[in-house]
Amino acid sequence: MPIFELLFLISVRGQVVRTNWTALFADRQERWMAILTVVVMALTLTSYTGFLASVEARSGVRFADPLHGLIGPVDLTWMIFLVLYGALILAIAVLMREPVVFFRALRAYTMLIGIRMICMWLLPLDPPETMIMLNDPFVELFTTGGSATLTRDLFFSGHTSTLCLIGFVTPGKWYRMAFFSMAVTVGIAVIAQHVHYSVDVAVAPLAAFAAARLAGAGPRR
Repeated sequence: MPIFELLFLISVRGQVVRTNWTALFADRQERWMAILTVVVMALTLTSYTGFLASVEARSGVRFADPLHGLIGPVDLTWMIFLVLYGALILAIAVLMREPVVFFRALRAYTMLIGIRMICMWLLPLDPPETMIMLNDPFVELFTTGGSATLTRDLFFSGHTSTLCLIGFVTPGKWYRMAFFSMAVTVGIAVIAQHVHYSVDVAVAPLAAFAAARLAGAGPRR
């Protein structure tokens, strides 16, 4: 494709995105819904930080996972980190083209956090004895201030469920396939690193599906 045609397509795409965002904020109902979405998500994430501290302080159940006897433990921290945050950057770039879809995705993520808090509270788990710590600097910064690595935020896998949720809420067949492939990759990786039990990963897509449905955000065609 000639460079001028490529630049033209990028320019047209940028104009469409600007038009979509202008239209959203011109609509009074959508504007207030967007503001409310951001406020509720911020409050949820703030309470989530304190909740994770309380989860980390209590003991839970530990059990032998059959898959852990077959795989690992293998340190896949950097692979998990790169796949997850690469997916998040791509998802933001894609979703922000359609602001209505973008804010639905934020509501779905807020719902997912709420579901995860309920599940962790009802089923406290201790980490597998063979776990290799998954040091995620961003998660640690916003949850423990970077002072500690979380080990009991287990049921269910936050990394896997987040990627599944992105797959459910993102329009476009190929994008969805890419995000679900990333979710499978990360799900296998956290089991292989013994960061999560296999049941944590198995439940993750179900929780993501429920969050997307409850938020009216997907699955989309």
